[in-house]
Parts: sequence; C-alpha cells; structure tokens
Amino acid sequence: MLNIIPIPAFDDNYIWLLHNAWHAVVVDPGDAEPVIKTLKQLNLTLSAILITHHHSDHIGGVEVLLAHQDVPIFAPQYETFKFEHTQLADGDQITLPEIAQSFQIMWLPGHTLGHIAYVNDDYLFCGDTLFGAGCGRLFEGTPAQMLHSLLRLKILNPNTKVFCAHEYTAKNISFALTLEPENESLLRRKQQVQTLRTQLLPSLPSTIDLEIKTNPFLRCDQPSIIKNSQSEYSDELSVFTAVRSLRNHY
Repeated sequence: MLNIIPIPAFDDNYIWLLHNAWHAVVVDPGDAEPVIKTLKQLNLTLSAILITHHHSDHIGGVEVLLAHQDVPIFAPQYETFKFEHTQLADGDQITLPEIAQSFQIMWLPGHTLGHIAYVNDDYLFCGDTLFGAGCGRLFEGTPAQMLHSLLRLKILNPNTKVFCAHEYTAKNISFALTLEPENESLLRRKQQVQTLRTQLLPSLPSTIDLEIKTNPFLRCDQPSIIKNSQSEYSDELSVFTAVRSLRNHY
C-alpha cells in the first residue's frame, strides 16, 4: 500500500513523500528539515530523491538529506546539478523497488528548459509545469514549448492523480473564472477548494480529468477563453500566450 503525503515547505511548496510504512521517496526537497522531521515521526527510511528541475526551492535540501542518508538521486539530464545523480531523459523509466513503483520520464520544457515529470498509470509528479487550475511561469522556455508540454499531459489517463509542487489552486481558480465565469466545473471546484483550505488541508492532488475541465491553460480552444483572453488571434498558441501574460499580472 503506497501512501503519498505533502510536506509543506516555505510559503506554499509541497515536498511529496511516497512511502509504504517502511521506505520513503521524496520529490523536490527544497528544504531538508521538514523532510527529516517527517521521516523520524513516521519511522521511515529514505531510499531515493526525485528532482523535476533545478530551482532552489526544489533542490535546496538535497545536500543535507544526503548527509542524513546517502541515497540515489534522479534528476533531468538537461540541467546542471552539483550533487551526483542519475541523469534522466524523455522516455526513460526508473524503478524504485523499495516502494514498488516505476515511473516514466517526460521532458516538459517551459517553466525551465530541462524540466521533467515522473508519471505512471496512477500518479503524475509534475513539479512546476502543471498546477491546480494553472501552469508554471515561463522562466526559460517559450509559450510554444510550455503549451506542447501541457498538451502531452492533457492526453494522459484522465484518472491520473496530479501532484503539483505548489499550493496555488485558489488564486488560479479566481483567475480562471475571469475567463470562464460560467464554467460549472470550475465553480464547483472553487467551493471545494475553499472548504479544503479553510480546514488547512491541501487542494491537491487533482486529476488530469479535473484539470481538463477547469484549467484554462488546457482549455485555450474554448470559445469563452478565446474571447476573454484578449488575444488578437484565435489559434491555441496565441490564446495560450495571451492567457499566460494575463495570469502573470493577475
């Protein structure tokens, strides 16, 4: 039985911890302290670290964790890291025998040029590419690259659980409603997220199906979004580019 829990870090990061009551794997440990605390509380042995991209809030805790427990690290081959790691490219597969999980690697440039995600039939760990009702800012990649990456995620199994690295869902929904104020799925999600956050619970994971129904960056072909994007053109890339710009200033 696999358990997946979010470890809050900084203001709004989630470090995802996968465990089977004995062994644990962490994704994007930007801060070691809360990870070590959680491992001790649950009496878990760290067995691997998964990295999606090079930003400090995703790798800042790696060195301390390695000093605590020397474990293998998996990270994108398209980016540079100071720590030793297994380099991963698009289409690679990794197996984590301690927790009986395997993941396919997807290269998803956009937020950074080398960003990757880990996906299997049940779970997607997508770092800062896809968020609840949103997507990552384009720090290195182009709108065309990010749109292509998101469209690759859009065709995954609709039931795939989506584990994003930040708690941005509520604000993303607020923005999405400026584009699709009559989207009933989005209005329902707003209520659900408000209830969860009032109880100090995470809004994640979501699912690919829920994102398809409520995430404007996966819906740039929809008439309401095309209209409200203020884009001069109606093709999907132009609309996506306009929506991303609007969100940057929201």
